[in-house]
Amino acid sequence: MSGYSHADLAEDWEFKILRSATSAFRDPARLRQALEAESRAGWVLVEKFDNQRVRLKRPASARAGDSSLGLDPYRTSFGISEGRLTTMIVATIIGCIAVIMLIIFLAVRP
Repeated sequence: MSGYSHADLAEDWEFKILRSATSAFRDPARLRQALEAESRAGWVLVEKFDNQRVRLKRPASARAGDSSLGLDPYRTSFGISEGRLTTMIVATIIGCIAVIMLIIFLAVRP
């Protein structure tokens, strides 16, 4: 991971990390899709850390156009959020257990 240069910090840049809970940045098309969406708010790619995280920057002056974007320029997740993914996994596990218990109940019933 590269650090922030004095020029970046002195020239009034904003930085953020965009995360993907499903490693979407592994796919170049999905990465391009994310970067195109972020570029509407003035964000540009600084570096790709791995398949789940990219660092972006934009000039602080880009904040002036944020109200007309129709998206949250400070969002930090792309695709499904970690919370929603966790909820889906837990619900799937509970559903599988319920189906197994139903099958056992119906098989044991006289």
